[in-house]
Amino acid sequence: MTDRSGNAFHDFEKAGWERAAAYYGDAFGALTAQTAQALLDAAALRAKARVLDVACGPGFITAAAAARGAKTTGLDFSPAMIAEARRRNPSLTFEDGDAERLPFGDGTFDAVVMNFGMLHLARPERAIAEAHRVLVPGGRYAFTVWAGPDQAVGFGMVLRAIEGHGRTDIRLPEGPPFFQFSNPDESRRALEAAGFVNVSVETLPLTWSLASPDAVFAALSNGGVRTSAVLRAQTPDALEHIRSAVHHEVQRYSAGGRRFDVPMPAVLSAATRL
Repeated sequence: MTDRSGNAFHDFEKAGWERAAAYYGDAFGALTAQTAQALLDAAALRAKARVLDVACGPGFITAAAAARGAKTTGLDFSPAMIAEARRRNPSLTFEDGDAERLPFGDGTFDAVVMNFGMLHLARPERAIAEAHRVLVPGGRYAFTVWAGPDQAVGFGMVLRAIEGHGRTDIRLPEGPPFFQFSNPDESRRALEAAGFVNVSVETLPLTWSLASPDAVFAALSNGGVRTSAVLRAQTPDALEHIRSAVHHEVQRYSAGGRRFDVPMPAVLSAATRL
C-alpha cells in the first residue's frame, strides 16, 4: 500500500467513525465488551499497571482495566468517539491520538491493548511497532479482531446478502483486508516482525444476543465504516432485499422468545516485548 492510498483509507475510516460514534456503543457494545477480561488477562494486567487502550472507542476496555485497579489511558483518532468515551466514563483519561503515531514516549506503559481496532487501520504494522515502542521491556501487548466471516456469522450473512442482492464493486479507499489478522499465522508474523516474543493466538467464542432479527443489519449499517459505506451505496430496492435476506438468516438463530443468538467469535493475539 502506498502512503497516498494509506492516507486516503485512514481519512475514510476516521470520517466513518465520526459518523458511527453515536451508534457504535449501542450497536456493538454488548458484543465487543465480552472480550474485556480475556484481553486484559492476555496483557497480564495487574493493579497499578500503566495500560494504554488504543482505538478505545466508547471506552469499554479502558473502564474494565480501571476496574482492575490499573492506571488507564484510552486513545482514539475520532474526536466523536473520545467525546462518547468521556461521557460514559467521566472519571477516566481519554486522549485524541493515532494508533500509527502514538503521542507517548518510549517505555511509557506496562501493557497496551486494542479491542477490534486493528482491522480499521491503514497501516496495522506501524500500529504494532508503535505498541512495541511505548511498552516497557517485559510489557505485554494484546489485540482482538473478528474471526473470518465463515465463523463470525453476522458478518458472513451481510456479505452474502450483498453478493446476492446488491453491488459488490463499490469503490472504497484501498485498505488492508478486513479479515487479515483473523489468520493466526498473519498475527504471529506481524508481531514477531515488530520484535515481540512469546506470541499466542486463540479464538474467543462470543455470541451476539439480539432482540430483533433486524439488529444485525441495523448495526452494520450505522455502527461500522467499510460495510456501512457499501450498504449506503446500494439502490433502495437492493438495500431492501439485502435487509430482508439478513433478517431471514438471523431468524435461524432464534433462542426462544424474541432473542437471537448469533455466533461472532473473535481472535485474540498477545505477545511480550523483550
